[in-house]
Amino acid sequence: MEQKDNADYGLSPKEALILEEYREQRPVFEKLLNVVKGILRESIKENKIYINAIEGRVKAENSLAGKLERKSGKYGSLADLTDILGVRIITFYSDEVDKVAALVGRLFEIDWENSIDKRKMHEIHSFGYNSLHFICRLPKEKYFDPEYPQMNEIRFEVQMRSALQHVWSVLDHDTGYKSGFEVPKEYLRNLNRLAGMLELVDEQFCLIRSGINDYRRHVQSLVSSGSFDEVELNGDSFGNYLELRPFDSLNKRIAAINQAEIHETSLSRFLAVFVSFGFTTLGDIDRMIKRNMDDAYQLAAFQLAGTDLDIINSSLGVIALCAVHVLKQGGGVLELTRFLENFNGVSGSNKHRAEGIFRVAQNLSFMKK
Repeated sequence: MEQKDNADYGLSPKEALILEEYREQRPVFEKLLNVVKGILRESIKENKIYINAIEGRVKAENSLAGKLERKSGKYGSLADLTDILGVRIITFYSDEVDKVAALVGRLFEIDWENSIDKRKMHEIHSFGYNSLHFICRLPKEKYFDPEYPQMNEIRFEVQMRSALQHVWSVLDHDTGYKSGFEVPKEYLRNLNRLAGMLELVDEQFCLIRSGINDYRRHVQSLVSSGSFDEVELNGDSFGNYLELRPFDSLNKRIAAINQAEIHETSLSRFLAVFVSFGFTTLGDIDRMIKRNMDDAYQLAAFQLAGTDLDIINSSLGVIALCAVHVLKQGGGVLELTRFLENFNGVSGSNKHRAEGIFRVAQNLSFMKK
C-alpha cells in the first residue's frame, strides 16, 4: 500500500509527529508481535490449554491516522497508545478465558490500571465485546534483544474472548455500531436478541462440558473401585475399563503356549460387539470374562496347536472369549459370523473363520455339556 503524506491525513503537527514515530518503529512492533505470539503459543501448549486461535496485528497506518484525527490532542507520543500492537486469544469456552488470563498474567507485566474486563459491564448489547483486555509489557527475563531494547518498553494489548463472542463481534462489526449509519430500531432489537441467545449458548456449552467432565470423573471412580454394575456401557466407560487391562491375564496364558510375544492393538472395536450381545453395563463384560476365561483359553490353545506362531495379537483372547459366549448361548456358524462382522466388518473371510472356530469348539468340554 502506497504511503500517504501527513498532509493527506489532515493531522495536526503534533499528531503528524506521532505518525512519523510509528513509521520508524513499525519494524520493532512487527518483531515484538512475533515474539509475543511465540511466547503465548509455547506456554499455552506447555500448560495443555486448548484454544481456538491466536491472532495478532500491528495497527495499519490509515487506522492509526484515523484514530489520531478522531481523538486529536489526546496523545502526546506514540507510547501513549496501547493498541498499536494487539494480540487476541480465542478460547473454545467462555470459562477458559480466566484460565488464559492467569497465564498471560504470569508471562507479561500487566498495566492493571489500563486493563479492562468488559465482561463485568453487562450492557444489553455487549455480548460480542465481553472480552478481557490486558495492557502488557514484555519482561526482560522472558525475552531481551540488545539491538531492540525498546521492545521491553512498548505496551501492547492482549484480548481474550470465547469463540462465540468472537464470531458475534466480527458479524456485528459489519452490521452494527461501526457501519457508518444508525441502525433502525427493529434491526437493533433483533441484534440484541441474537446477542442474548448467543450468550445463553455460550453459557450452556460451558455447563454441558462441565457436566460431561463430572460424569467422566464419576465413571473413572466407579471403574477404579470395581463397581462395574453401576457403570453404563458406552465409549467413555469402556475406554476406562480397558485401562484396567482386563484381558491381559488371558492373553498371557495364551501367549505362553508358544512362548509368543503379544502385539498390542486397540480393543475399542469390541464395544460394538458387546453392545450387540445386549450388554448394558461394564458388569456384563466382567462377568462374561470370569465365566468364560478357562473355556476361551482352551479354545485358543486348540487353535494354536501345531503352529509355531511367536507373535499373537492382543485381540486374540477377546475373540476367544466372545466366541465362547456366542457358543454357550446356543449360537452356531451363523451367529459366530455375525460376531466377527461386528468386529471386523462385512467380509467373505468371516464365515470361513467362523466355521473354523465352530469346528475346533466341538472338541471342548463346554460344548459337550
